Amino acid sequence: QMRESGSIDVRFTDIARAMELTPPALYRYFADRDALLGALIADAYAALGRCVAEAREAVPVGDLFGRFLAIAQAYRRWARREPQQFALIFGLPLPGYAAPQEGPTTEAARGAMAQLSALFFDALRQGRLGHPLIGRTHPELAEHAQEKHHAEPGHVPAETFQAMVHAWASLHGFTALEAHGHFDWMSPDAREDLFVGQVRLAAYASGMPG
Repeated sequence: QMRESGSIDVRFTDIARAMELTPPALYRYFADRDALLGALIADAYAALGRCVAEAREAVPVGDLFGRFLAIAQAYRRWARREPQQFALIFGLPLPGYAAPQEGPTTEAARGAMAQLSALFFDALRQGRLGHPLIGRTHPELAEHAQEKHHAEPGHVPAETFQAMVHAWASLHGFTALEAHGHFDWMSPDAREDLFVGQVRLAAYASGMPG
């Protein structure tokens, strides 16, 4: 229904009609609209995580930049292929919906986003991750880096954690602009070349070998 309408607004009545059920019958499966949206969001994150993980694992472990580029390209392709799901998890907040602090949506989001951070951990373990260009970090980011240190094997310096966030923000920014048609004035070849350059720039700034 989201694909057909081009919108991420979902209504129990429309879903029930498509399933030839009465709206109250859906409450046997989902407690309310928030529960349904939570399931859709968790599914979208899981699909994105699988897409990115498969692309990364198709590249040899030692080819760190190749893996970084594969992750970025998979993220970008998924956003273009699934614009409604992309908007559902990364777009404007849905009116009246607030995701729980912990639960399936949070776990699914962590799993999807961990695909990029796992590459940084690989580079750390191989001793091939250089110093990022930006070394100064806000104390809050340093605290998050410490939490990451307890959750993942190996020590994550604050500046490296910050570099992960910078890399994701850079890749996501390009992807969102393209997904919403802001780069349509360029040919596909030009967009591809620009994107690869963006990935190289993100890798260079984060200390990832390129």
